[in-house]
Amino acid sequence: MKIAVGTDHAGVRLKEDIIAVIQEMGHEAVDVGCSCDSSVDYPDYALPVCEQVISGEADRGILICGSGIGMSIAANKVPGIRCALVHDVFSAKATREHNDSNVLAMGERVIGPGLAQEIAKTWIGTPFSEGERHVGRVNKIKAIEDRYLQS
Repeated sequence: MKIAVGTDHAGVRLKEDIIAVIQEMGHEAVDVGCSCDSSVDYPDYALPVCEQVISGEADRGILICGSGIGMSIAANKVPGIRCALVHDVFSAKATREHNDSNVLAMGERVIGPGLAQEIAKTWIGTPFSEGERHVGRVNKIKAIEDRYLQS
């Protein structure tokens, strides 16, 4: 699997830990930045990650900012992205099994590196359940997107 990773300045320290997890699991990590601790705008890093996921260049994406909130909001503006803001292992598993999330957002100022690594491992390693009710719900999300894209 190929996973694009993007952060703003408030997530740059955690990014290296997450890239290491991706690689330890045998997957490819694509670092889209940022590489500095001076203030940058999170949408500038959320968008390239999401574009790689939508285009198929990457299978999934992981976004990190201070809280994870800004990244998740920006990501979910991209049609076809189902970004989940996750700060616990249960939610990481549930969002893959039930929502087929294709982007994970986390907040470096909210969780420490150990928990973030466990969340990433769980999220990466959990498949979508393909259960009828979950497929139906994901299709309803797609229908909402389609409705507003046509407007």
